Amino acid sequence: MFEMLRACAADQGCAASLAITEADLRVDGFGLRPRFRCVIAEQEQAPAGMALYFFNYSTWVSRIGLYIEDLYVAPKFRRMGVARALLDHLAAIAKKEGCRRMQWLVHRENAAALRLYQSFGAKALDDWMLMTLKEDAAS
Repeated sequence: MFEMLRACAADQGCAASLAITEADLRVDGFGLRPRFRCVIAEQEQAPAGMALYFFNYSTWVSRIGLYIEDLYVAPKFRRMGVARALLDHLAAIAKKEGCRRMQWLVHRENAAALRLYQSFGAKALDDWMLMTLKEDAAS
């Protein structure tokens, strides 16, 4: 997981911004109170991709939702259906858990990802804007 997260950050040109450590992953994903879940896709008996996700709640749909924080496929395994398989698997999890939606972020310039997500039926939200307040900026 850690190596794929590092590779994902490097692919996006922001390797130095990745704050997660292997210790964080152990505690936050596999400790007493797991904060996320992760699925790993394998091809040729090797890790090919991963999706790190968690559940959130929306008053707008009055149900939980599945939020995909990271979706990554190693370059060697791209265009082999790994990302679609991960999305299909997450959609099945969301359905089983009673989620009414799945959400994630994608960089506007990532044309390949946008095509994949749109082929899956995902729509960009033009009327909502992501807001971020970082820990050191809060008063």
